[in-house]
Amino acid sequence: MNESKTSTDWSSRHCVPCEGGIDRIAAETAKQYLSELPNWSLDEEGKQISRKLNTGDFQTAVRHLNAITELAEVEQHHPDLHLTGYRHLRIVLTTHAIGGLSENDFVIAARIDQVVS
Repeated sequence: MNESKTSTDWSSRHCVPCEGGIDRIAAETAKQYLSELPNWSLDEEGKQISRKLNTGDFQTAVRHLNAITELAEVEQHHPDLHLTGYRHLRIVLTTHAIGGLSENDFVIAARIDQVVS
């Protein structure tokens, strides 16, 4: 699917099962998709996207973690979650089955933006 998406479009979609066998999204396409998800950044290899949150306190960080894990379970697309310094949360998305980015990563990123806002 090469058409441009908006974050509203991404957040209204759901992840689809991926056990491999699909092409990774090219870095240029990922950059285009990320223009609609300004809180996220692409790594240098173009294989993952991430977002950093400074939640202010530990309880808020844990609430965000719990909300993200519930969403990830529903969507069956699981980010790597890193909580450091008791309030700094880093969320990393990639589709492990293909060793890079799929549309699922952008769907879940948009949906994560909704649950942590």
